[in-house]
Amino acid sequence: MNSQEKQPIWTQGFISIFLSNFFIFVAFYGLLTSLPIYVVDELGRSSVDAGLIITIFMLSAIIVRPFSGKLIQDFGKKKTLMISMILFTIFSFMYLLVENYALLLVLRFVHGIWFSIASTATGAIAADIVPLKRRGEGLGYFAMSMNLAVVCGPFISLTLLQYVSFSILFLVLASLITFGVLFTAFSKMKEVKKTTAQAEKKRLQFSDLIDQKALPIAFVGSLVAFTYSSVLSFISMYAKDLNLIEAASYFFLVFAVAMIIARPFSGRLYDSKGPNVVIYPALALFMIGLLFLSIAHSAFMLLFAGAFIGLGYGTVVPCLQTLAIQATDHHRSSHATATFFTLFDTGIATGSFVLGIVVAQLGYETLYLLAGLFLILVIFMYKLVQSRKKATSPALEWQESSL
Repeated sequence: MNSQEKQPIWTQGFISIFLSNFFIFVAFYGLLTSLPIYVVDELGRSSVDAGLIITIFMLSAIIVRPFSGKLIQDFGKKKTLMISMILFTIFSFMYLLVENYALLLVLRFVHGIWFSIASTATGAIAADIVPLKRRGEGLGYFAMSMNLAVVCGPFISLTLLQYVSFSILFLVLASLITFGVLFTAFSKMKEVKKTTAQAEKKRLQFSDLIDQKALPIAFVGSLVAFTYSSVLSFISMYAKDLNLIEAASYFFLVFAVAMIIARPFSGRLYDSKGPNVVIYPALALFMIGLLFLSIAHSAFMLLFAGAFIGLGYGTVVPCLQTLAIQATDHHRSSHATATFFTLFDTGIATGSFVLGIVVAQLGYETLYLLAGLFLILVIFMYKLVQSRKKATSPALEWQESSL
């Protein structure tokens, strides 16, 4: 315990990267919420066109994400983050200039590239900054920057749209990113030096794109993301169908509060007792939340479900990301982060499409019932990955216990 107390998590470097990541995701979620409305109301396009605006952004992120680890390793984490954040900011301001749907699609695709690189770099830097023996707790706190942005981004967008034009909204969101650039510029980050073999290697290899050691747990993460896409993509429409649209605006607030309450305990438990003690209960809570959603017919039930989902999903994702990073060598944290989020983004994108078909055929209640039951498969796959890990490394009880 004393050794842990001598290794603080909330250092100047950690706070800086936390805030940088927070502002990246505030802009991401702010645009995610407002652009579909902009496409339909201002550009006069269909809801299908509005959905494509989201899909093409995710597509570019998925395509570029595997290359992010190699870029970060070659150019350095802070340098890569600074360049990608500056470009992410510049392209954020360009929403003020684009009033054509085709050009907006191009802008979204290019914007997704810089988002992918920047968010991979912040995750890799956070993994390097937090003390090794408190990595589960530290990366859990870091994940709060994204989860808080889930609340702040949509809240800023939907609140401002009641009083100002889209141009002002885009200006505000782009300006917020500049704060992230400033926090990055003034932060102190240690670079992990490349080995001689890494420095001499020039040819692009599969290992530069995907970290094979992180791949199994990243696959489990993609299944969790697939399930969560049912909430991310359809909760507002489900609430509207139930005449609970006002309550839906508080759904992610309850989600975030539940996650924040659980985060300190879950992170410390992860580091002291290992991942299974946290991940199995978290998946169970996530399942319960989805099953409650399937029978929600009141604002109370909707928000009650949001609390369970916040506890479950909000806990399990940073734990899986930590496992992916711990599965590989220390100098490959950026590759592991890129691998995890490549599969995670793919799970979100695939789930939004596949589960959209389920909604069209079976309705929202059945969607959330099936999504909850799908987590039984996720639990089984996680158990399989962990048992194979123990079989291949029987001498290792838990990585952190030997540090």
